[in-house]
Amino acid sequence: MRATARAVGAALAAPLQSALRRWTRSMSLRVVLSTLVVGIGTVALLGAYVTTQIRDGLVDNRVERVLAESARDAATAQERAGTSTAANPQDLQQFVYDLLVQLRALGGESRGLVMLRSPDNTSSVPLTIEESTTGLRQVVSTQMRAAVAVEVPQPWQFVSLPDTGDPGVVVGAPLVIPAAGPYELYFVYSLAEEQATLELIQQVLALGAAVLVALVVAMTWFVTAQAVRPVRQAARVASRLADGRLSERMTVRGHDEIATLAQTFNEMAESLQRQITRMENLSRLQRRFVSDVSHELRTPLTTIRMASDVLHDARTEFPPHVGRSAELLSNQLDRFEALLSDLLEISRIDAGAAQLEFEEVDLADVVRDEVEAVLPIADDMGVDIRLHVTPGTHTASMDRPRVGRIVRNLLSNAIEHSQGGPVDVAVGADRRGVAVVVRDYGLGLTSHQVARVFDRFWRADSARTRTMGGTGLGLSIAREDAVLHDGRLEAWGQPGKGASFRLLLPRTSEGLGTNAPLALAMRQADFAAAGARVEFSSPLVSHGPDGGGRS
Repeated sequence: MRATARAVGAALAAPLQSALRRWTRSMSLRVVLSTLVVGIGTVALLGAYVTTQIRDGLVDNRVERVLAESARDAATAQERAGTSTAANPQDLQQFVYDLLVQLRALGGESRGLVMLRSPDNTSSVPLTIEESTTGLRQVVSTQMRAAVAVEVPQPWQFVSLPDTGDPGVVVGAPLVIPAAGPYELYFVYSLAEEQATLELIQQVLALGAAVLVALVVAMTWFVTAQAVRPVRQAARVASRLADGRLSERMTVRGHDEIATLAQTFNEMAESLQRQITRMENLSRLQRRFVSDVSHELRTPLTTIRMASDVLHDARTEFPPHVGRSAELLSNQLDRFEALLSDLLEISRIDAGAAQLEFEEVDLADVVRDEVEAVLPIADDMGVDIRLHVTPGTHTASMDRPRVGRIVRNLLSNAIEHSQGGPVDVAVGADRRGVAVVVRDYGLGLTSHQVARVFDRFWRADSARTRTMGGTGLGLSIAREDAVLHDGRLEAWGQPGKGASFRLLLPRTSEGLGTNAPLALAMRQADFAAAGARVEFSSPLVSHGPDGGGRS
């Protein structure tokens, strides 16, 4: 039942969601529908007001004529009754018959007559009175008879005629026949003509309202289209400009505001094209310069390296200060060579010439190799590296040297900033991706430093020297390598609580998704819960329950 209810709910919600998407995405639809709703509401209110005024005017005029006519005929009837000499029942019956015939002739077919004996009539003279129309007597209400009985001046009431159901008016008047006692005379008028006139007027108003609303909607659509069409064209041109088609321009027609907008947009596009072209040329020259300088420096660097190696090998034969200079020269040459290699790599990445060789590799093996490589440096600095690998496989398609370089940079960065504390490394995987988290508990990073930690040559503390000889490009190259794998390299930190870096790589063409295999800001307890613990100690490496061993 619940599944059926969900299916029905989804089927009902789909059209609403589709309509909502169209409503939010189409300005023309919103303007036209809003105009339609406002137009229909305005026309409906105006039509109701006009119809009410016309109806009241027709009815009021008709009632005035009815009251005047009924008052005249009632006075005529009373005058004839007062001057009548009929005394016996037969003469009185004939008098009443003649009187009703005369009243019917005066009123025409649109008026009916009802004559009733008053409840307080005590006369013994019986009179037979026929209605002018069958069933007309039932329109005379008790309230009307009571009003006539107490001699209310010309009482009247709206009624519905029995045969046709048309609206009508009943006007009452007393009639006293000297020899027969008091009677009640009622004039019944039909309002069918007024109703027909009102219906005709309503039809004309409805037709006019429909035509008016259609014209308003058409004009709104036309005006909106005139205004929206250039905006849509500008959106299409802007989208093509964003895709790199810098020669796209809007069509300029006329000299109005829209044409001015198109002209201004084209001028902006031309300015952007010039700026982008200039920046591309400048960037190309810059990359070419860095690449050429890096290549040109290799030849003299090789010569200097050969001379430095000779001096370094013979440093024990020199005076102490000369031998120390030879050691410093060798160390700085190592750093200079690393800097040249990083500059060449950055140049290749910026030029889009980086070549990747993908293969199925277990990320845990890559991390173990890199941890093993930095163990001597960690031992020298008194840093304990703890590796945690979750159960299962951690294979993904990757360029192993580049991924190894990313992990190596993260480990070197963590060891340098751990202040002698431990460094935790975790490897995890799920269906869509694999992850490596490197966490230290040293200096930490502020939110501002986290935002800039991947910038080239940026240092959190410019006064702090690099103990491991970094070039300032390692994290920047690591992030570019992660992007080349369609992955992500993220950072987290808090001052005094350490920093954490997480590398995410996809396992399938679906991408990484929203849920990562490992959290970015992991605590020490989280690493223990992440999987089997592997402890490293120089020079031996022993693996935990996940199996395998290496030394």
